Amino acid sequence: MPKHRGFPSRLPSTDFQFTIRQPVKKGLPPKLFQRERYADRRPADRRADEGFMWALKEHFGEEPFERGNLDAGRLNFLFGREVIPAEDPFDPQGYEALLKLDLKRVEQSFPDIFRPDWAPGQN
Repeated sequence: MPKHRGFPSRLPSTDFQFTIRQPVKKGLPPKLFQRERYADRRPADRRADEGFMWALKEHFGEEPFERGNLDAGRLNFLFGREVIPAEDPFDPQGYEALLKLDLKRVEQSFPDIFRPDWAPGQN
């Protein structure tokens, strides 16, 4: 499992994780799928999505990146919208699967992370 060195492991001062430490021992890693982000989600969950998206933008920008040790649960809230497959055919269960950011969609969904004074974990 490729590890993304320098990528934050979690949202500061919370237990919302962004990366996993070890690959799945038996079987395949969790499958990536588009998970619905409902309007009535808790503010803390929305901040975690925003912080994760900020970290993806800062770490990878427009370049394709491997899924690697990025948390599948957190990715699923962004997958198919802001995070899209970067290869065809795409393996939703591979640690080496290539993803990329749709920066236009990111800016529409998370406009605050483009402000220079914005930092993860703040309102």
